[in-house]
Amino acid sequence: MLMKAASQSLTEQLAGRFAERIRNRLLASGARLPSVRQCAQQQGVSASTVVAAYDQLLAQGLVEARRNRGFFVREMTCALDARAQEAINSIASAKAPPDFQPQHNPVNATALIRGMFHGASAKAQPGMGVFPPDWLETTFMPAAVRRVSSSRALQECSLHYGEPAGDSGLRRALSKKLASLNLQAAPEQIITTVGATHALDIVSRTLLRAGDYVMVEEPGWAIEFARLNAMGMRILPVPRSAAGPDLDVMARYCEVHGPKLFVSVSVFHNPTGYCLTPGSAHRVLQLANAHNFHIVEDDTYSHLAPEHATRLCALDGLRRTIYVSGFAKILAPGWRVGFLAAPPELVERLLDTKLLATLTTPALLEKALAWCIDQGQLRRHAERIRTRLALARARSVKLALGHGCTFAAEPAGLFGWVETGVDTDALAQRMLDKGYLLAPGALFHAARQPSTLMRINFATTQEAAFWKVFVRMRNGMKQAGAKVRVAD
Repeated sequence: MLMKAASQSLTEQLAGRFAERIRNRLLASGARLPSVRQCAQQQGVSASTVVAAYDQLLAQGLVEARRNRGFFVREMTCALDARAQEAINSIASAKAPPDFQPQHNPVNATALIRGMFHGASAKAQPGMGVFPPDWLETTFMPAAVRRVSSSRALQECSLHYGEPAGDSGLRRALSKKLASLNLQAAPEQIITTVGATHALDIVSRTLLRAGDYVMVEEPGWAIEFARLNAMGMRILPVPRSAAGPDLDVMARYCEVHGPKLFVSVSVFHNPTGYCLTPGSAHRVLQLANAHNFHIVEDDTYSHLAPEHATRLCALDGLRRTIYVSGFAKILAPGWRVGFLAAPPELVERLLDTKLLATLTTPALLEKALAWCIDQGQLRRHAERIRTRLALARARSVKLALGHGCTFAAEPAGLFGWVETGVDTDALAQRMLDKGYLLAPGALFHAARQPSTLMRINFATTQEAAFWKVFVRMRNGMKQAGAKVRVAD
């Protein structure tokens, strides 16, 4: 809340609040600030205070005024000095072909992640991409680390780089685990990574060059769009439905653009929760064979899904497919242990890319994780999480429906894809004032566009307190919109 008796003026407090959010990327580049009248109503201050605060933001180079449209957060490159911008332009021109045009600013995609790091408040956050910390508290993980660190393995892990492809014990354990998913991958086909995102990056840097076309499901993971865009790839968004990707769109892309890669989340797709059907999976593989592109399957949510769920890599036998997964979601976000499983002929190329980027991966954590898998601790922990998540999801869905929302996709997995009826970018700004970080629908599109959808985390939205604030903010937006229409 803005305080009249504070050491700073109301103008300085308001400008400081927006400035902090912009610098922490809680307000992404291109985001529109509330109108002067809306902001004055929301903050309980005069219009002149808002105008003065916006003027300060303009002077600091954080926002720009667009005639007859309002105030917008400036693109990050606008704040760079001329020499820095020249350097960036020269790098881009060297990496990309002359006709390449970036599709959007990658900074937008990191807004939610930076929000997670900075924390909107101590409240459970609906926009978070992971389980709450208390869900992940275990006794077996610390025990595994103590067991490994108290043995000779500690010296081996600390004084040597370790195995290039990753700890052999972990790769054997992962090979057995994949077999339970009907995916046959020898330990020699597996490479450990610093999380699943690192695995995706290794695949992209190995198989692609700037200017290549890449098909990615939409809505989809914002970081994947931004990461590929930053590498100079041409992104081809493929609409995702309950059955799978739009195969007609994929076929047209293949005929016209000759894409090199398709990135897919087959099981508990983020943000919709969809799972791929066998029929759709077979047709995707037929397209890959006919048009000579690879598929990277991101199975980040495998620990939450049934083993019999349809996976492209299992049907394909790792011929045109590459499997990616990790343990941040189910164990701890900070452990950052992931892996990929690839066709034998690609393993050495992928390994070279890993070594150039990181030299090695944390062997101590890999050995501890191998012990957790071999002892059945990870499996039992995942079962407990799935049971708890099912109960949380039922409560969250009931609350969402009871507060006037609908689901654009059948609720499943960790995330819900919720229709709110209002612009969720604007709603997210209002909710930040109340200490809640949202994941607005615009984040999940290759080119940022207004959306009335938002992604919720079922584990963090099962309390009525959030939904009461949500309804108050949403209804306030609807009433403000109605007043504007009447005035017009």
